[in-house]
Amino acid sequence: MQSLNGFVYEVTVWFLPVIIAITFHEAAHGFVAHLRGDDTAWRLGRVSFNPLKHVDPFGTIVLPAMLLLFGAPFLFGYAKPVPISSRALRSPRIDMILVAAAGPAMNLLLATLAALGFHVLSYVPQLAAAWLADNLKNALVLNVVLAVFNLLPVPPLDGGRIAVGVLPKGPAATLSRLEPYGLLLLVGFLFILPLLGEQLGINLNFISAIIGRSANAIIVIILRLTANM
Repeated sequence: MQSLNGFVYEVTVWFLPVIIAITFHEAAHGFVAHLRGDDTAWRLGRVSFNPLKHVDPFGTIVLPAMLLLFGAPFLFGYAKPVPISSRALRSPRIDMILVAAAGPAMNLLLATLAALGFHVLSYVPQLAAAWLADNLKNALVLNVVLAVFNLLPVPPLDGGRIAVGVLPKGPAATLSRLEPYGLLLLVGFLFILPLLGEQLGINLNFISAIIGRSANAIIVIILRLTANM
């Protein structure tokens, strides 16, 4: 019963951070696309902070819950991708970089707001303060990890699309052709390769290490900027 209560509590302090992080991330993509001339997402109602517009049952709910239940080293999820028509953008190459970067930028903004929220905890009743503190801490960590993860240069992640936009045409075309296999590559690097490394006695968990170290460095910067350190 105690372990069940602990799991329920963990769900309550992760649910809002996950929903807000993923919803605002996707809405930011659609909003910047709208600003740059593509109103596809706008017309479909995807430039919205309503979670129901963005929630993917597996990526937004089941996957984070499974990672939480099995004690994964980091928590992440995804929402339904916002539809973008690059042909409708004013400057397709540059604008796609801006659209892709908008999601991680929004997550870093949310992480900063969460860190600023630590300063109001002393004004909240004690019982509520502990629960709010866990929500803010999780929001800070989750948003930074989500931003770093999405900046990995692997299509269809935002970092992959940014890389396609900045690389010369030849390498960009080669990288873009990996998009159909991007999810498989990520599963391989994040889960299968580390498991294989364990069997061989070799540490092959280098992608998680990169994400973790980068996220920790960014969190320290945010905490200092928000006068929490």
